[in-house]
Amino acid sequence: MLTTTAIYACLLAFIFLWLSLRVIGFRRSNKIALGDNGDRTLLRRTRVQANFTEYVPITLILLAIAELNGASDWVIHAAGIALVAGRILHAIGFSSDPDILPLRVSGMVLTLLSIIILILTNAYSVVS
Repeated sequence: MLTTTAIYACLLAFIFLWLSLRVIGFRRSNKIALGDNGDRTLLRRTRVQANFTEYVPITLILLAIAELNGASDWVIHAAGIALVAGRILHAIGFSSDPDILPLRVSGMVLTLLSIIILILTNAYSVVS
C-alpha cells in the first residue's frame, strides 16, 4: 500500500490545482485564450505550472517505487517533504516579478535533491 506516497501526491495535486487556477484566472481576467500574448506575468505563471508538471510526475513515480520496495519511512518523508517544499519555493520565487532568485534556486535544489535521494534509494534496493 502506498499510503505515504498518497499523502505527498495529494499535497502536490493541491499545489498543482492552485498553480492552474492562477493561470486560468489570469487568462480569463485578461482575455488571453491562447499563448501568453506577450504578457510577462502570464508567461511566468504558465512556466511555473509547466515546470511543476515536468518534475513532479517522475519524482512521484520514484517515491512510489521506493515505498513499494520497502525504503525507510524517513527516506520517503525526507524526499516527499523536499519535493513539496521545493515546488512551493520555486513557485513563489519564479512567480514574483522580478523573480526572487534565492527562492527559485532553493526550490530547484530541493526538487533535484529529492530526485537524487530517490534514485539512490531505488538503485540500492535493486542491487541489494
